[in-house]
Amino acid sequence: MNLPAEHLILFDGVCALCTSSVQFLFRHDHAARLHFAPLQSDLGRQICLANGLNPDEFDTFIYARPNHPILVRSDAALAVTSLLGLPWSLLSVFRLIPRPLRDAVYALIARNRHRWFGRHETCYLPTPAHRARFHS
Repeated sequence: MNLPAEHLILFDGVCALCTSSVQFLFRHDHAARLHFAPLQSDLGRQICLANGLNPDEFDTFIYARPNHPILVRSDAALAVTSLLGLPWSLLSVFRLIPRPLRDAVYALIARNRHRWFGRHETCYLPTPAHRARFHS
């Protein structure tokens, strides 16, 4: 599948925690390498289906790159923070924690994210300044 960008993040577009994370990434991706799409978008659904993921489950964060396997959950989050430079790239030290344990913590947060952080009625829309890095 052809991706519209070298570094594509798929996120739950109605999750307040997820959209806050996207806004954080916009602020800290000074090289403007990261691009974004909601999991609920046509592109999000296509990428999920092409990679054997259920396109109707929005409890994961996906990092997709051309000619690489997609990364999900904590692997995706740590790979993305490594692109941000210091101090955020230091979070990659958490890769030393076994993936099952990292993903268990990720799953706990994912299950409770709407209750703890809230939910939007519609998908997040980027600001005009960020629109070129947003895909659907």
